[in-house]
Amino acid sequence: MAKESNKSGKKAPKVHPELEGFELNIDSFGQIVSSIDRDKINQFLDKHLPEDKKLQNNTDED
Repeated sequence: MAKESNKSGKKAPKVHPELEGFELNIDSFGQIVSSIDRDKINQFLDKHLPEDKKLQNNTDED
C-alpha cells in the first residue's frame, strides 16, 4: 500500500485548539520566528504542564 502524500509536501501537525495556527520558522539570520506571541505560549504551558519536581523543593544552602 502506497503512502499518501500531500502535494505541497508539508503535513499540518496536530495542535491543541488553543494553539491553532501556531508555526515556528527560522529566518535567514537564524532567529526563531513564531506566529503566536511568546507570552501566550508561556501562559499555555504554565496552565497545561505540571511543575518540575526538582524546582519545587529548591532551597539555597549557602
